[in-house]
Amino acid sequence: MNRKVSDWFGFFAPRFLCLTLALGFIIRIILIFHPLTVVDWGLTDWIKIFVLGFLNDVAFTAIALVPAFIAYTFLTDDKYKQPFGYIFTALFTLLTLYVVFFNDITDEYGGPLPRIVNAVLILLDLCLIIKMFIPSVRKAWRTVAVYAIIMIYLLCAVTIAFSEVVFWSEFGVRFNFIAVDYLVYTNEVIGNIMESYPMGLLIAVMLVISGFICYLMVRGKDIRQSGVQSWKRWSLTLVSLALTCVVSFFFLHYGYRHFGGGNLFATQIQENGCWDFLEAFVSNELDYERFYPMLPEEEATALQQELCGIEGGVREIRPESEPTLKNIVLITIESLSASFLTRYGSTAGITPNLDALLEKSLVFDNLFATGNRTVRGLEAITLCIPPSSGESLVKREDCSGFFSVGDVLRVLGYSTKFIYGGDSYFDNMGAFYGACGYEIVDKKSYDPSAIVFSNIWGTSDEDTYREALARFDEDYASGKRFFAQIMTISNHRPYTYPEGRIQFDGNPMSRAAAVKYTDFAIGDFLSKASAKDWFDDTIFVIVADHCASSAGKTSLPLECYHIPAIVYCPSLVEPAYVGKVCSQIDIMPTLFALMNISYDSKFFGDNILSPDFKERAFMATYQDLGYYSGSVMTVMSPVRKVQQFSISSPSPWEWEENPAEGVLDETNLKEAEAYYQVANISKGRL
Repeated sequence: MNRKVSDWFGFFAPRFLCLTLALGFIIRIILIFHPLTVVDWGLTDWIKIFVLGFLNDVAFTAIALVPAFIAYTFLTDDKYKQPFGYIFTALFTLLTLYVVFFNDITDEYGGPLPRIVNAVLILLDLCLIIKMFIPSVRKAWRTVAVYAIIMIYLLCAVTIAFSEVVFWSEFGVRFNFIAVDYLVYTNEVIGNIMESYPMGLLIAVMLVISGFICYLMVRGKDIRQSGVQSWKRWSLTLVSLALTCVVSFFFLHYGYRHFGGGNLFATQIQENGCWDFLEAFVSNELDYERFYPMLPEEEATALQQELCGIEGGVREIRPESEPTLKNIVLITIESLSASFLTRYGSTAGITPNLDALLEKSLVFDNLFATGNRTVRGLEAITLCIPPSSGESLVKREDCSGFFSVGDVLRVLGYSTKFIYGGDSYFDNMGAFYGACGYEIVDKKSYDPSAIVFSNIWGTSDEDTYREALARFDEDYASGKRFFAQIMTISNHRPYTYPEGRIQFDGNPMSRAAAVKYTDFAIGDFLSKASAKDWFDDTIFVIVADHCASSAGKTSLPLECYHIPAIVYCPSLVEPAYVGKVCSQIDIMPTLFALMNISYDSKFFGDNILSPDFKERAFMATYQDLGYYSGSVMTVMSPVRKVQQFSISSPSPWEWEENPAEGVLDETNLKEAEAYYQVANISKGRL
């Protein structure tokens, strides 16, 4: 006879805790004897590893059990009681029909997401209807659901244990932002894992192990009738779990870290890898000193200051000519690769306005983005520094204390604005620009009745430009010069925009169609701006935040970082094409030089037009930090890994990267180390 289990969560939770504690102990033993681990510990280190390690695992397991408790609650048969059951089923069915047959929020994303959401909702609704009207299936259905939940938990625990050992073998640490990066670049990472490990066999082994543990756990037990217990017992379980989770969170986030220090390996082994992963996801940081090649501090600082022309912490910019101050409108275009423009090889004819504008502007033909995310481009253009390891400084919680473009201009009496058609809360943009002293103008500031079109990301580009024009008129009327950085949206999935603006043969919700609308909106904006009294006294800068794609044969393919950069001001700037290799961090220092502005600079960026300008570009993923100078690309990666590639250009706007042969170019490497080391250690606060 099997013993009946009436409360499956009460049965499962302590057994799962025992499993995670056992796996945690085994993992720590394996890591202690791992070849990468340097064991030079005292008694306190051993206590820390096993006592604090035990407490870490208990705390995280309590938090990890929350989803199981939620499922435990919703598996009850109480929701089928009349009349509530009929009402609940009818409402859920109506919701499903609305989502399937009418526009819903997932339609805005395009691609397969709407179909996935529809399929899941239909499946859930069918299951609900079947269980509502055929009560006899509920018991078997609940049994299958309980077994599935238990199996998923066990498989996750076993898989994570295996993954932690593999991750340590490669990086010598518990999960950190590199593991987060693996989720960001899923396609590339899965391909690499499939090539590096016999995944079919490993998956089969983990399934067998998880299944065997599940068998041992439920052997001799009958969970077919298990469900939510009485209200009193359920409430007691809820309160106990909630209190445990609160205590666990504070212990994991604050408590045990006070016992850190000492041997780095001992500190890492004591920790819980899953919690480290979550903290890395939130903090967005990757410890530069631990993972990247380092120069002696004095050598790095001296070389960086030499490369940037800095003495005593600042570079004194003192032009000989009188300043020619202009209003500045900086348009940062979402995902606009240079390859979309005719000059850089496109034959699609989707950027007629930008193509015509090139002929009337100062154009930087070989300018490269620093990254492949919007926040990376904003970081580079606003702070004029090389990219940070891990996530952009824009997204980090501590985003104040930077020397920014706005600081230079406010001293001269400019208003400084960040204008965005979406919610500036996204990607922490509002907090970042607010901390840098900018006025935030986002969708919340717009007149709702005037908005022509919006999607999941925010308003269309023409709505944003209309709002910008109104703000510029206000500043002009008050006699104040203005600087505004506009971040566009429309060239982003789901590639939707107002109807009737463009003619496009093909899928109207495609990247190419969105680029054509983006081009239309810029042309329309400049046309309307040209009728303004302030137009002749304004510089327009148009640059992409990053390219449309970052995938290539190498981690940092140059063609996937090549972006257009246009400076348009008929009253000040002579049209020209500049072929120097340069970076997003150089845009604003070059603009300040064009206006002969005097200031004390802490920027890494420089004036591209100067005869002394050193041609180089910076580009990065979350892990890889690239430095392109001469014909060499140096890529620094965790753990203190360095690769160099020889760069050749078989045809205009195309580059080939081949692994460099022979010894490393030490000059190139030291320059890369100096730039990135100083920028990352200072975190932009020089």
